[in-house]
Amino acid sequence: MKTTRFFDESGEQSVIKATIVAKYFWAWAKIMIANQKRQGREKIGYVDLFCGPGRYKDGSVSTPVMVLQKAVADPDLRQRIVTMFNDKNENYTRSLSEEIEKIPNVCSLKYKPEIYNEEVNEEMAAIFEATKLVPTLSFIDPWGYKGLTLRLVNALIKDWGCDCIFFFNYNRINMGLTNDFVKEHIDAIFEETRGKELRTLLEPLSSAEREFVILEELIKAIQERGGNHVLPFCFKNAQGQRTSHHLIFVSKHPLGYTIMKEIMAKCSSESKQAVPTFQYTPVGPKQQTLFEFTRPLDHLGPMLLNDFAGRKLKMREIFEQHHIGKPYIGENYKEVLKELEKDGKIVADPPMDKRRKRKDIPTFGDDVMVKFPKEVKS
Repeated sequence: MKTTRFFDESGEQSVIKATIVAKYFWAWAKIMIANQKRQGREKIGYVDLFCGPGRYKDGSVSTPVMVLQKAVADPDLRQRIVTMFNDKNENYTRSLSEEIEKIPNVCSLKYKPEIYNEEVNEEMAAIFEATKLVPTLSFIDPWGYKGLTLRLVNALIKDWGCDCIFFFNYNRINMGLTNDFVKEHIDAIFEETRGKELRTLLEPLSSAEREFVILEELIKAIQERGGNHVLPFCFKNAQGQRTSHHLIFVSKHPLGYTIMKEIMAKCSSESKQAVPTFQYTPVGPKQQTLFEFTRPLDHLGPMLLNDFAGRKLKMREIFEQHHIGKPYIGENYKEVLKELEKDGKIVADPPMDKRRKRKDIPTFGDDVMVKFPKEVKS
């Protein structure tokens, strides 16, 4: 399938995707730089293996230019960021090079962006496997699925401070699972044994059930390779009725997961009871998301009472120990804890009448101590 049409228009979904990547890059980079200053190190990296031309035909910039614009604007990043952009399409890399030259003060970057015309394949994965990476954020955004492999993802996250974001074209991969002509590519994403088992599992399932199983098996495969924290963000098609693709975030550290969760939450097109859906739907009816991401806010209070029964800990500790694999963000926990306190189901220190108020409503700060009862009252 030709990729030229992809860059004809930016489209809402492409804008959301680029925004998520650029915002995470900025948050991640600040953390890495602070750490490097303490350790006396000086480089962080950004890798984009399917970089495209740098600008959509409607004039809006794509991810590579957004990342470099942020780098140029920050004195610390200017001195530290090493960037690698790759695309097999020479027209795209030529266009990207021209767009990079147009960025004001781009020459102030200590390390000039490196641009390559290479096919993303097993040889490239082997190179990353053999290379010790500086803290690096990698973005893999193929048009279909060729080049996307578990081996490559694992190679890009293996070193300290390295995270990866990749485009998972669910629509094409779902069809490819039953197509023998692309079996090799599909098996490279799930691994051969899991791919074989997955094909058997999918035979009797409905479309909604297939999506659940495919994403669940993908996440398991990544986690077994060391990507402990995996977060999917779903994109629906223009009619809002079917999934087109997912943006998948992979990290070895819970802090990266937490930061990306907040970013994806704000990019969700809707929420339920203030709980983000972690999906973007341009128009049309809204669909439920996958895994634990279907649970409404009403379930959070009972879960906390059960999971922390008899314990005493700070609000921040509750959040950090509980939110992985669930859709809830920090504000959800604070709202639910305030309700539990109001109903007399927990004891907070300081109590609500002693805490700072916002719009006449007591806040629930990160350091508020919470005491849970030993037994949950029915």
